[in-house]
Amino acid sequence: MFSSVHSMSLHGINVREVSVEADVSEGGLPVFEMVGFLGSEIKESRGRIRTALKNSGFFLPPKRITVNLSPADQRKSGSHYDLPVAVSLLTAMGLILPEILSDTVIAGELSLSGKVLSVKGILPMVLHSREKGYKRFILPLENAEEGGAAPGIEVIGVQSLNETLELLTGERKPEPVHIDIGELLKIRQRHGHDFCSIRGQKAAKRAVEVSASGMHNILLVGPPGGGKSMMAKCIPSILPALTEEECMEITGIHSIAGILGSGVVTERPFISPHHTVSSQALSGGGSIPKPGDISLAHRGVLFLDELPEFDANTLEILRQPLEDREIHISRASGNYTYPADFLLAAAMNPCKCGYYPGQRCTCGEIGVKKYLSRVSRPLLDRIDIVSYVDEISFDELNDDSVKEECSETIRARVTEAFEIQKKRFKDMRIRFNSEMTGDDIKAFCRLGEKEEELLRDSFNILGLSARGYHRILRTARTIADLDHSDNISCAHLSEAISYRTTGKGIWDV
Repeated sequence: MFSSVHSMSLHGINVREVSVEADVSEGGLPVFEMVGFLGSEIKESRGRIRTALKNSGFFLPPKRITVNLSPADQRKSGSHYDLPVAVSLLTAMGLILPEILSDTVIAGELSLSGKVLSVKGILPMVLHSREKGYKRFILPLENAEEGGAAPGIEVIGVQSLNETLELLTGERKPEPVHIDIGELLKIRQRHGHDFCSIRGQKAAKRAVEVSASGMHNILLVGPPGGGKSMMAKCIPSILPALTEEECMEITGIHSIAGILGSGVVTERPFISPHHTVSSQALSGGGSIPKPGDISLAHRGVLFLDELPEFDANTLEILRQPLEDREIHISRASGNYTYPADFLLAAAMNPCKCGYYPGQRCTCGEIGVKKYLSRVSRPLLDRIDIVSYVDEISFDELNDDSVKEECSETIRARVTEAFEIQKKRFKDMRIRFNSEMTGDDIKAFCRLGEKEEELLRDSFNILGLSARGYHRILRTARTIADLDHSDNISCAHLSEAISYRTTGKGIWDV
């Protein structure tokens, strides 16, 4: 008897339909074979599925059993085909009516005991199933909260193969799982780091606020112990709450990467890889590429501490994603594209010892140049804001009379700037000032005569590139938004230009 069950396959962040077909026939020698351009983990699943069926009280008949995952020209990988294969076999054996499965999609891994285990990429699969018109999705109970975040489709979690059979035969009628993303996002978790714990550093804090307001890339430069890393770690605490759309995007990426756990992501990601990270771990990769750190930071912050200590080739990988806001990976198995729209925050010392240009510096001019050359000019040119973080004095550390602004206060101003940009770009594909193209800059960053003269002089004196010129205007537009100004003034432009002088000109050594 022939049967077919609907499932899904993952190709990067894209989802494709797969038909799990089973045929149990009398002719030929007793054999259980699986075909359809299968990955090694699927080929190994035959023994797992057979044992799971046996331990659940079902025995495969001594007949010729063939399972095909269609279409055969698309490579399949992952363990989520176990449950649909088992259901397809039970249907072919006459235990489940085929018509019950016509509008149902199934995914899940099986243990030898028949327990249904969690799998990766559930949310993208459920969303794609809904788009294709399927009414129901059966998945592992551990993934139910994640899958239940998708509205418009019944999501039912099961714990075992027997539960699945009872569900499909009508013996069990559980309530579908539905998660209200809007309600979850209203409950904002308090971030572990707050700006009120950072003493002094008003200029650097202002730079971070401008960076967060327009999602501009930022580099903090200064001696060790000045608070560079702490300020970067505070950035998520001043970013506005996620929208439902962003929540679904981030959850889908983390689910495909296999780091989601249960539930959905309700806070903006903060990804901080160690400087020994490989280029593959940063960009994504493997024989079947998974999202890397730059994709896991999508809609959040990628923090690179001790920037010059990263491998030079690894850092250069960032250049294309910083421009395109996505990463393209080519492998023998196909071409993959992952989103990579993140705020890059980086921190570094101005030299190896960390104390240039002070008298304590022991590196010498050649040593400083060698250290700074680890960060290439093309990469530096893609950073909108460079701010120098000074050493903090004893008096600043111990002056309790000064009340530092907390993250909540700063976040209110950042949120207002977000709303201004949302209105400005509501009919466009971009969302933040940092994403404006040349044509957008002409439309939204018009300058008066004084402002144009100031920018012309700065362009010639600083030797700016076309990219640097555009980045100054984008940053100035954000500063004007924070000031609730429709026009960019000389003050806004001057502040934006100051962020291009690369921290007291240390690169001009």
